[in-house]
Amino acid sequence: MATIKEIAELAGVSRGTVDRVLNNRGSVNDATAEKILEIAKALDYRPNRAGIVLAAQKKRLKLGVILFSADNPFFEDVLTGVREKAEELAAYNCSVVIKQVHFDIEEQLAAIDELVAEEINGIAIAPCNHPCIKERINALFEAGIPVVTLNTDIEGSKRIAYVGSHYTHSGETAAGLMHLMTSGDVRLGIVSGSPDILCHTERIAGFEKAVREHYPNIQIVGTVENHDDEIESYEKTLSLLSAHPDINALFFAAGGVYGGCRAVLSMGLKDKIRILAFDKVPSTKALVEEGVIAATICQQPKTQGTKPLDILFAYLTAGEMPEKEHHYVAIDIRIRENIH
Repeated sequence: MATIKEIAELAGVSRGTVDRVLNNRGSVNDATAEKILEIAKALDYRPNRAGIVLAAQKKRLKLGVILFSADNPFFEDVLTGVREKAEELAAYNCSVVIKQVHFDIEEQLAAIDELVAEEINGIAIAPCNHPCIKERINALFEAGIPVVTLNTDIEGSKRIAYVGSHYTHSGETAAGLMHLMTSGDVRLGIVSGSPDILCHTERIAGFEKAVREHYPNIQIVGTVENHDDEIESYEKTLSLLSAHPDINALFFAAGGVYGGCRAVLSMGLKDKIRILAFDKVPSTKALVEEGVIAATICQQPKTQGTKPLDILFAYLTAGEMPEKEHHYVAIDIRIRENIH
């Protein structure tokens, strides 16, 4: 196995320079860094794991996690994954600080600032898809603070990896599933979360693409946004159904599923509307068991909590860039018979 000394000799530089490149510490000329990385790859260099553990314990790393509000029960399972991984990382002298915010750009920026003030070493974040957030992520990377996005991604940023669903594919899957669940002319309403959340817009885009290309019998008659709030979802779904009494199918593309379904039930439409949702939070699980929701698509929330911290820890201790940019979770379809 290649050593740092061997790489240094082949590159014609000091071992300290090789160490800085391989561990992302300090600045090295771009051409020199590229040469070192090429040699390391050619020699299949792998860092000494025992040394990594020792280095991690000395560094006292601190990782930050920014998730959306506790009002959205989906993130409880993500948090379970985060906390399990945090407990594991504590053995390496690595602590994890968790912050939750609403779908609000200023709140998210403030949470980032708070973590930076706490001298955080890396951040895992479910980001708002906004230029201000992208610029902040880019600035963090330039300052040596790596970012991994989870659950939802952000366009054009310098985050080192994304962990979550492939939302275009999951939206297309939802369209195919809706086709299988219905027959004849389908008049469909969409209940989404927020246009500032990329996963919501991509999921709907994938759904609409599949409908347009393969399912002409499905007509989307209206879309409302509930910001993953149950009360707002109840009110917006009620208004949608009142404005379009011919709706016979609903697609919940984000949170607020319970509130929206309560609106369906309050209007006595349980047996007249086929409902498709996402995730297996307790209230959604109960509604599937009761036959209110025909099917729900799950996305491995615990993995979305653990994997980003794994990636950040490896990057900060061993200088390992993620083996791939996108870490997609499985698309898991659940109906009453397999919801447990």
